[in-house]
Order: sequence, then structure tokens, then C-alpha cells
Amino acid sequence: MNLTFLFVLIFFINGYSQFESIRDSKLSKLLESNTINVTIGGSFLVTGTFPALVTERADAFVTRIFNEARETLLSTAVDPESRRSVRNEIENYTLRGIKLNRADGEQLIIDLEKFRINGDLINNPYLKNDDVLIFPVPDLTRSFFRIDGAVNKPGQFYYLERDSLFDAIELAGGLNPAYENVTEVEISRLSYDGYIIHRERHSINENIQLKRGDFIRVLADETQRKGFSVLVLGDVLNPGYIPITKNNTTLREVIDKAGGVRESASLRRAKLYTGTSVSMLLEMIYGIRLKEFPDQLEMELTETLSQFESRLMYRMSNVNEEDSSYFFMENQLRVFLQTGPIDLSDLYEDGSESSNYIVRNGDVVIIPQKVNSIFVFGQVKKSGHINYIPGANFEYYIDKAGGLGDYADGDVMVIKAATREWIDAKKQEVLIEEGDYLFAPRVPSRSFQYYVKLAGEYLGIVGSIATIILLLVQLSK
Repeated sequence: MNLTFLFVLIFFINGYSQFESIRDSKLSKLLESNTINVTIGGSFLVTGTFPALVTERADAFVTRIFNEARETLLSTAVDPESRRSVRNEIENYTLRGIKLNRADGEQLIIDLEKFRINGDLINNPYLKNDDVLIFPVPDLTRSFFRIDGAVNKPGQFYYLERDSLFDAIELAGGLNPAYENVTEVEISRLSYDGYIIHRERHSINENIQLKRGDFIRVLADETQRKGFSVLVLGDVLNPGYIPITKNNTTLREVIDKAGGVRESASLRRAKLYTGTSVSMLLEMIYGIRLKEFPDQLEMELTETLSQFESRLMYRMSNVNEEDSSYFFMENQLRVFLQTGPIDLSDLYEDGSESSNYIVRNGDVVIIPQKVNSIFVFGQVKKSGHINYIPGANFEYYIDKAGGLGDYADGDVMVIKAATREWIDAKKQEVLIEEGDYLFAPRVPSRSFQYYVKLAGEYLGIVGSIATIILLLVQLSK
């Protein structure tokens, strides 16, 4: 390498390093000159003095300090109970009525919650050196007002002395445009001793001053223009969500709007699910997620309701201990499924029960395909699907399955596809239909110890009876 070029390169590298050092030093001094100290006091997640930029407004500063403190607190909570406690502590503050005390004696009251709604910078000023932000105690049990009715975000808000009706409506996200003819509000005020409540009606345009503890109702007839629908799945031409009216759309109208059933549909085995608890079941069986419900929460809520309702029902019942497990199982199925079979065979007959059935919002109708087979299982030689023959009895299907096995107890049960009802196959009136199941039970296997124990119990009973008889004979003498 040329020595002249090497010297130039070394000089250039040293010069660049010195340039970087000077630049970093100037940048550090520039940052220091643009940094101020701001103190947070009162009821906030953290208190103390923190650095802020001279270009930082109050909302950006508070948000930054809050996020940093939240991450620190959550990182120290390892178990679910601690994290829940930390989250409750984190949310215990208000962005309303914050006092901003400046070093020159000026005092401002700022409302960051309102700034986040309307963007008015008067509630979000630039910070100055030695500013002090004092957060009020968020006593929502005493210093509050509540607004409900025809607003976008009903709820309870921290009360400030200067709050008016317009402030309340603004904090609630404004009037909800879905409501028509919104002209009045009702304000309810509880007396100091809590025994008397005063109600006043005012025009929506009257900007009256509120008082601590006011309940405001923005009056409007509840709109019924909602997303009423029924989900139709299965063997129809156009499955999916079908819009319905509130309480007078029939099942036949819904099926017609779904394009009608295909020729391969089994109307006899159709099912109707009512209520929201079916969401997880539908996802598992049909791969469909109901858009309205978070599945895990729905499952936990359903289980809780099932246990609660079972206890309420069981409390006044005469169910004995042996039957209680069966009762609890049946009640859980009732709460979880809220379902029933619908025989739609007469769907297109005018005036029939199924054609006139009124569906409700959230109902799910499932119309499966015809199976055209009977499933035979249990103590048979070849379990599986057997082609359905109308009118054939159980013996035909057992024979097609290779006959009963050596350990069959001789009974055969028909399990109906639509209702899952168990019926003795030997009953003359039982009708085997497509999709049904035939189950051949086995003879219970008993060990030698079982019979010894059973014999001992019988002998014990006989001995007790003999003792009682002997005692009666002795007493009669």
C-alpha cells in the first residue's frame, strides 16, 4: 500500500473520530438545554420529579410517565392475583381536574380527558421548567355524575365544580345519531341524607350546571333498528347470517332467505340452537366462529351460570343423592346447549308448526345432510355404517353387521339420531330411521371377588333377619 495514502487514511479516521466526539458532546449539551424538570403529585401511579422536553405538552408527558411506571409495576407481578391487584391500582386515577402550578405562581386546571375527546389545546398546554401537576383523588363514589341513554359512551365520570350538561354529553361521546327525536334530558338528584330523590326534565339545548352525584338520562325511545339475525348452516343453498325482524320472522321465511334446502338435506334431523352459549360447540363441530362472542369468556360464563342455576334448582328439590349427579349433568347440558331437535318434514306445509315457528335474534339453525345409513356398534362382529332400508327392523342391521358377539347380553338399543333417546329395539312400535344408531351392550364382566363380596352382603342381611326373628321369639315367651 502507498505510504502517502496510508497517512491520509489515518488522518481521516482520527479526524472523523474527533468530529463524532464533538457532535455527541454538542448533542448532549443541546438535549440538556432543552430538558426541564416537571413534578407529579397527588393521586397518580407514581409521584416525583421527572425530566421533560421543552416541546412536550402535558398529555404526552403524563402518558409517557404512566406507561413507564405501568411496565415497571407489571414486570414485578409474577402471579395472576398480583397482576390483577396491580391493574386495579394502575387504573385508580383521573385525568380530569388536574392542577398545573407554575413557578411564577400561575395556576391552571386542565382536563386531559376532555382534550382526548375534542382536541382543545387549552386543556393540554406546553410544560415549563419546575411545573407541578397535582392529580385529584378519584372518589367516584361521591364526586361523580352519571350519564345514560341516547349517548355514544354512557358511563360514570369524575365531577368538576364547573361541569354542565354540555360537558357531560361531550364526555359521553356526544349524542348517538342512531336515536331519533332526542329533545329532553332527565336529571335525578339524591338528597344529602339519601332519602329523597328529585327529578327534573330539561331541554337538550339548556346548558344547566350539574351537581355532584347527578344522574342524567338523555331521553329517547330505544331504537329497534338492530342487527337481528339467525345463522343458518348445513345443507341449504345460501348458508350464513339471515336478517330478521324483532319477533315475527318465521323459520320458514328464514330457510327461504337462505335459498331453501337441498334435496340431500335431512329435515327430520335439523336442530335449533338458542342463546349465545353454543359458540364454542359450533366452532368445534362446524369450524364456525360466531362473531359476537369471545369464546373462552363465553365458556367460563356458561359454566358459572350452569353451576349457579343447578344449585338454585336443587335447593328446593327432592332429588336424592343417587340421582343428583345425573340431574347436574342434564342441567349443564340444558344451560350449555339450549337446543332441541326440530322436525322440519312439514316445513312447506301451510299452517304447520315448524313453518310458523318464530325465530329469535342469535338463533342458529343447522340442517344436516341425509346420512342414508344406520351406525351399528357395541357387541357386533363388524361395527360401522349399514345402508338404510326403510321399514327394516333391528335384526336386519345386526345380521348385516355380522351378528351379535359372544359377550352380547342379547338386548339391542336404538339411539335416535334426532333426540339421542334410547329405545329397546324389540319394542314393536319402534321405527328405525336414517341416521339412527344401534347399540348392542355386553354382558357385565364380574370377578370372583365381586361374587364373594355380594354373597357376604346377602349372608349379612340373612343373619340380621335371623337375629331379629330369634329376638322376637324370645320376647314372646
